[in-house]
Amino acid sequence: MTSSAADKKHLRRLGHNLKPIVTIANKGLTDSVNAEIERALTDHELIKIKVSVGDRAAKKLISDEICQTHKAALTQSIGHILLIFRASLKPNPKLSNLLRK
Repeated sequence: MTSSAADKKHLRRLGHNLKPIVTIANKGLTDSVNAEIERALTDHELIKIKVSVGDRAAKKLISDEICQTHKAALTQSIGHILLIFRASLKPNPKLSNLLRK
């Protein structure tokens, strides 16, 4: 994953203009939500997720669970928005948020 501050800064810059792909609400992480996150990470590598749950502790638990389940890294968390990154083995330049110009 990314560990240096420069890498994280670059990912945050790329993620600034992205729209949230997945919204997590009261039902939490269901199978269909997990499947959509997995598909989005495979296709796009860098995604935004909107988490509309009660408090900070619940949001932190959900973000930790997403990162562990999908082997992804939390790049940024501001308000209800999470920016998640997982490098793809074979990125598709037409779909990847990292390779698009």
